[in-house]
Amino acid sequence: MTMKELLEHLFAQNVLTRTQAKTVLNEIAEGVYDPAQVSAFLSVFRMRPIEVSELQGFKDCLKERCVQVDLQEYDPVDLCGTGGDAKNTFNISTLASFVVAGAGCKVAKHGNYGVSSACGSSNVMEYLGFSFSNNSDRLKKQIEQSNICFLHAPLFHPAMKQVAPIRRSLGIRTFFNMLGPMVNPSSPNKQLVGVFSHEVQRYYKYIYEQQENLEYRIVHSFDGYDEVSLTSQVKVVAPKAELLLKPEDFNSKFLSAEELKGGSTIHDAAKVFIQVLSGNGTEAQSAVVLANAALAIQCCYPQKELKEAQSMAHDSLFGGRAEQAFKKLMNP
Repeated sequence: MTMKELLEHLFAQNVLTRTQAKTVLNEIAEGVYDPAQVSAFLSVFRMRPIEVSELQGFKDCLKERCVQVDLQEYDPVDLCGTGGDAKNTFNISTLASFVVAGAGCKVAKHGNYGVSSACGSSNVMEYLGFSFSNNSDRLKKQIEQSNICFLHAPLFHPAMKQVAPIRRSLGIRTFFNMLGPMVNPSSPNKQLVGVFSHEVQRYYKYIYEQQENLEYRIVHSFDGYDEVSLTSQVKVVAPKAELLLKPEDFNSKFLSAEELKGGSTIHDAAKVFIQVLSGNGTEAQSAVVLANAALAIQCCYPQKELKEAQSMAHDSLFGGRAEQAFKKLMNP
């Protein structure tokens, strides 16, 4: 099927099969289509909801073409949001990752440059002087020494090379946002996933239920955040439960959107990052990082009550262990 035929097929409200979706993304990765055609293809899925078969096919392609790294001996957890919520928050999941590492859990953080926000996790790590790598031995050394390694998506997903400049040019959320957490190159069995809509949360629930031995928390805040924002109630989907949690369940009051802003530049975001990590963030900044870290800690210790996981996160951040994990990662 040519791209013209494919677009006509989609514009007629038809859906791709899992195999078709995998095939077309493979062809995009091979550079078969020009940027204008790819842009048109990506735009289709903003005009109508993506279907599970399509999402699974795209995931199959990226996983198959991925540079994989085996970290199973560490049984790490990943904290990764889909992004695309257009909220421009500070780097909550990245900070929470260091809190979780400081609490004694192994973390394989999957991250990328920001597309629809001013500063993604890779932007802030690079700005602070971190050198990305896909070398297995180096990553294992990092996780052994600091409890955390950082997996910069472009180094592991060469299939995305053709698409990255188009995504940057578009500057809007695409289905690639939905795929990010699903295609961690270390394929962790533990994961805190933040999603930007209830619909995507349902997709993740369906797909993750098909996988064995996966301990996950899929979160979506009712006012659109792809994380526990404490600005509203949050729905949490776990393997055997669905919870509706309020800020008070995280020992917090309701926060305002303004309190979570990350600034308009990478410099601003990095400044907030260091302040929070050193225990000198605002009460709101610390609260939202701890809330997300607590759910990730529960992925590592499903038997622990939320309050106990919160206590572990609090001790990690304010006891200096989260900052210590960061410094060990930056200066091995």
